[in-house]
Amino acid sequence: MQYPEFAERILMHTRTVTFSGYMRDDDLWDLEARLSDVRGYDSLGLDDHSIQAGEPVHDMRICATLDSNLVIHGMTCTMAARPVLTCERAQAALQGFIGLTMGKGWRREIEAHMGGAMGCTHLRELLFSMATAAYQTIPVYHAQLVRKGERAADKQDEAPRHLGQCMTWELSGDLVRRLHPQYFTAKVATPGEAIAINSAERNGEY
Repeated sequence: MQYPEFAERILMHTRTVTFSGYMRDDDLWDLEARLSDVRGYDSLGLDDHSIQAGEPVHDMRICATLDSNLVIHGMTCTMAARPVLTCERAQAALQGFIGLTMGKGWRREIEAHMGGAMGCTHLRELLFSMATAAYQTIPVYHAQLVRKGERAADKQDEAPRHLGQCMTWELSGDLVRRLHPQYFTAKVATPGEAIAINSAERNGEY
């Protein structure tokens, strides 16, 4: 799909969200998430202070320390820029995540610990995606070692979390058949699909 051509325009707002994963020398991992909002024009903050064009309205970071099982061992947060000072109170709720796992039920845990007025909208947005960034940092790295023959495969009691979660990783797809044959499931046509296929065959469409 070709990116469209645009009329003349002026950049008004830029939101930047980044996630960076680090391997530590103590067998733990650090996952850093950062969100910033920058306006292309002078504006007023919620407490009426002046914000110059290009100056961050939000600049928030979370660092989670994890083990290889995605269990959280530490959480820290900084707010270099925030609308009002009271935003900083939301940081305390992050300590409730220590001991939790960035896996199944993660969004439910976020709502339980930081939902609504207990937390911060922007910190929640970072937390939601930290789990997928953690997966890309830790399990994917281990899987690469296995594929390159540098590490023995771990025994898996259940299918990897990403299987069946998108079109590419459909359980009946070629990628699952090739890389995870033990979880491959041949697609069986539903009664409705079978009737449609039989009808098409009779009409010479197949």
